[in-house]
Amino acid sequence: MQTYTVTCGSRTLELGSRTLIMGIVNITPDSFSDGGRFFSPDRAMAQALQLMEEGADILDVGGESTRPFSDPVGESEELDRVLPVIEGLANRVSVPISIDTTKASVARQAVAAGATMINDISALRMDPEMASTAARCGVPLILMHMKGSPKDMQVAPVYSDLIPDIMAFLSEARDRAVAAGVDRGAVILDPGIGFGKTIRHNLQIIRDLNRFHELGAPLLVGPSRKMFIRQLLKDPSEKDMDPLCPEVARGTQAAVAAIAMQGAHVVRVHDVALTRDTLSVINAIASV
Repeated sequence: MQTYTVTCGSRTLELGSRTLIMGIVNITPDSFSDGGRFFSPDRAMAQALQLMEEGADILDVGGESTRPFSDPVGESEELDRVLPVIEGLANRVSVPISIDTTKASVARQAVAAGATMINDISALRMDPEMASTAARCGVPLILMHMKGSPKDMQVAPVYSDLIPDIMAFLSEARDRAVAAGVDRGAVILDPGIGFGKTIRHNLQIIRDLNRFHELGAPLLVGPSRKMFIRQLLKDPSEKDMDPLCPEVARGTQAAVAAIAMQGAHVVRVHDVALTRDTLSVINAIASV
């Protein structure tokens, strides 16, 4: 696995010696997996602290659902959701806090409140100020591939050549970030499992993930509880599976193992404890 060093405020992440875990903290009423479970600041903070205790290396705090066909959330509402949680966590956690947002203003205020990383699933497409904001804040920037927007991304996604298309998109997004002043070494790339992808697309990305190392950047991948896992595991008579059921947890861990074996630097998951155990074995195998 290629190695990188990323600075998040006063903390340094060594990416490459093992696959790190980003724990998901959704402060939303409508996320596909855990919407509403951690909607209050107290519950969200408790969940974040638990994920850190279970082994999360990064906490990713988000206040807007990006599930397929979801509607956007206004800036003030998103800020009302995330700022109290980030402020409450900033002096209580020993790991970096990432703000999961597509809005530059939300990112800027989240960093002022204690976040030290920005996770932009739109790869700078939804807010032209995001790149310059990340540059001014001096924090790492995660750029994810998504075809379209959450509202329409799963409407018959088609690619001319899947892996090269995604790689070209991510390379261009990184170039725009660097041109705006973001340190090239502070950009993390995410191929966007489940964001404008069919089941076959998602499986191909995981199978061919090692090709993304050609981009020369840390790779983050988020397979957790995604639809492709549920569709692969469900009974033919079922329309969908409960994302919280044990079968989906096991399927997620199978995906995590495959992703880690392909050299992903970070996996973004809901179940940190299960992922820690999976990666303990995978990292040991990889280090032999």
